[in-house]
Amino acid sequence: MSTLALHGGAPVRSALLPYGRQMIDDTDVSAVVAALTSDFLTTGPAVERFERAFASFVGAKHAVAVSNGTAALHVAAAAAGVRAGDRVVTTPLTFVASANCARYQGATPVFADVHRDTLTIDPAQVDDACRAGARAIVTVDYAGLPSDLDDLLAICQARGAVLIEDAAHAVGATYRGRTVGSVAHLTTFSLHPVKQMTTGEGGVITTNDDAMATAMRRFRNHGITLTAAEREKRHAWAYDVEDLGYNYRLTDVQCALGLSQMAKLPGYLARRRDIAAAFDAALADLPTLERPARCADRDSSWHLYVVRLNLDRLTTGRAEIFAALRAENIGVNVHYVPVPWHSTFAGTPGAGRGHWPIAEAEYERLLTLPLWPGMSDADVADVVTAVRKVLGAFTK
Repeated sequence: MSTLALHGGAPVRSALLPYGRQMIDDTDVSAVVAALTSDFLTTGPAVERFERAFASFVGAKHAVAVSNGTAALHVAAAAAGVRAGDRVVTTPLTFVASANCARYQGATPVFADVHRDTLTIDPAQVDDACRAGARAIVTVDYAGLPSDLDDLLAICQARGAVLIEDAAHAVGATYRGRTVGSVAHLTTFSLHPVKQMTTGEGGVITTNDDAMATAMRRFRNHGITLTAAEREKRHAWAYDVEDLGYNYRLTDVQCALGLSQMAKLPGYLARRRDIAAAFDAALADLPTLERPARCADRDSSWHLYVVRLNLDRLTTGRAEIFAALRAENIGVNVHYVPVPWHSTFAGTPGAGRGHWPIAEAEYERLLTLPLWPGMSDADVADVVTAVRKVLGAFTK
C-alpha cells in the first residue's frame, strides 16, 4: 500500500478538488452582460421572469426571490406568523440559519432529533416537541433528500403549525412524485455557488398561498405596499409602509444569471445523480464506510454525498481521516456541527451536548465527499482512490 500523503507520500491529486463549486459558461456570462446593459439592474422585469420560471419548475403557484437562503428562511418565518414568544421546531443537524430564522422573529428554536438512516428530522420527535405548542416546523432536506413531508404536514394540521421546508440542499428533488417546492406550506431554497444552480448569492421561497406570497414580497422590500415598478405603472409617487420589513431583494443581474442556470439545471441534476451512483458502486464493498441512504418514495438532488465512517472498524477518528484525505487533495468537508453546540445558542432549550443522541452520534462519523456536476470521471476516480487509500491505511 502506498504511503499516505499525510505521512510524506505522494498525494493522489496534484491540486485540491473542492467539495462543491459553481458551473459558469459563456451563456451565463452573456446573460449577465445583457442585464448589465439593460435599463434595470434591480427591481426590474428579470426578477419577475425568474420567479415565474422557478415557480413553474417546482410546480408552485408563487416564487419569491430574495437575496440569499438565510433571507429566504427569515421571510418564510415572518410569513408563517412567527413572533416573539413562539416556539419553532427544527433539526439539530443543519446550518445555523435553519434555527436562526426563529430567533430573528424573537421566537425560540426547539430541536427534535433525526432519523438515523436519512438524517432528516424524525416526525415522532417533532410531534413530541410540538406538544408544548409550536408556531412552525422548519424541516431540512439534508444533503438533498426530502424530509417526511406528508407526516410533517399531518402534524402541522393537528397542531395548528406551519411547515417551512428548508430545501437549501434540494433544488430538483422529488417527494412521492411531487417536486420539492410544491408540497410544504412554504419552501425555501438557496442559490449559493455550491448549490445545484446559482445566482451568486440568492434565495427563493415558494408557496401556493396567495396571502403568504403577498406578505413575503412586502417583507423583502421594507414593508412597502407598492413596488417601484407598480408606482411607475400608476404614475404615482406615494406608498405606505405597512409592516417592518427588510431589504432582501434579488437583483435583475442575479436573476438573469438564474434564468440562464435554470436552462442547464436538468443536466446538472443528471450529472449529480450519475456521480452519486458511481460512488455508491465503487464504495459498496468497504466495511469501514456507510453510504448515503436512498428512499423508494423520494429522489435526492444530491447537493452533498455524505458518508459515515464505521469508527469501530478504524484505528483512528474522523479528524485524522479528514486530514489524510485533505492531504491527498480531496476537498472533503463535514456537514454539520450540531446547531445546539454553538455558543450563540447557550440558554436556549436543549443547548449544549448530550440532548440529541442520534444527531450527535452521527455527526462524529460524517464526512462529505466532493460532488458537483463539473467533476470529470477522472475526478470521481480520484476521490474513490483516495478514500480507499486512506481508509485502507487505518483499517483494523
